[in-house]
Amino acid sequence: MRRPIIAGNWKMNLLPGQAVALVDDLWGMISGQGSVEVVVCPPFMDIPAVSEMIGSGKMDIGLAAQNMHWEESGAFTGEVSPTMLLKFGVTHVIIGHSERRQFFGETDQGVNRKVRSALEHGLVPIMCVGETLKQREAGDTENVIVNQVKCGLFEADSARANGMVIAYEPLWAIGTGKAATALDAEEVISLVRRTVSETLNAETADRIRIQYGGSVNPDNISEFMSQQDIDGALVGGASLKAEDFAKIVRFS
Repeated sequence: MRRPIIAGNWKMNLLPGQAVALVDDLWGMISGQGSVEVVVCPPFMDIPAVSEMIGSGKMDIGLAAQNMHWEESGAFTGEVSPTMLLKFGVTHVIIGHSERRQFFGETDQGVNRKVRSALEHGLVPIMCVGETLKQREAGDTENVIVNQVKCGLFEADSARANGMVIAYEPLWAIGTGKAATALDAEEVISLVRRTVSETLNAETADRIRIQYGGSVNPDNISEFMSQQDIDGALVGGASLKAEDFAKIVRFS
């Protein structure tokens, strides 16, 4: 039985004091629930403060970075390494988010290097895949998703990959308020799981958790979570409001 995972991607929002206040408010609303793994994904500058808050409050909340470089150190101006993240108690890392692909030129090959590095360093990658509206309307969703999954998992260690997360986030639903239907999301996520089975193995495909991301909110989370292959959500805007995010976490 796969434990659901709900991750809140704060993107480029909140100063450290605001981030700490949000986590404090959130914990007050979700403390005691243990059925769902909860992860917050603050900007790099907020990670030290949020890490200290989670640790001092003994909160059962995972801490994710929104990106990382695959190398441990080197001449990579502006980048952050996996070892730096681990130093501040980071447990998860988002890799290949649609905004990174769209605005910063991230490629499937770069995503693969980051996924393998995260796994090697004991971080849980949340690997994002998804199609554009143009690709969907052209009937290319299957080809795009299969290619992204296969490239992202190329030469990944299947034993380590058992614990990773994949997030299906159609680009046309990111920050638009237009979510895919639960059945549409389930269809693509089932395809993702089959592709993992073909790329790695059936056991890993059965254990990997696959989220839906794209305009998730308290009103539609239950519909998504009722689907067999959807194991959680990567939440954007709604994760910036403690009450809304807590309602998503307590979807059941």
